[in-house]
Amino acid sequence: MKNEDFRKEYEVIQPEMDVIRAVVDARTSQNLTQKGLAERTGINRADISKLENGTRNPSVNLLKRLADGMGMTLKIEFIPKQQI
Repeated sequence: MKNEDFRKEYEVIQPEMDVIRAVVDARTSQNLTQKGLAERTGINRADISKLENGTRNPSVNLLKRLADGMGMTLKIEFIPKQQI
């Protein structure tokens, strides 16, 4: 993080990385494969894979379906920057 260019680019992609990490962590905490999650949600396994590898940006509706399929609630927060 000492390199200014790297830090700026990292900050740009951080929210996407947080979403990816949250989905993967939630799925693996339930010992679910992508296929298992696809079966529970009706979402194509390839779409789950694309979301998890960062090549697809999910809609809020998709995230809600994933959360529901894992028996979870989706929570999105706006946090003032000075608290980060």
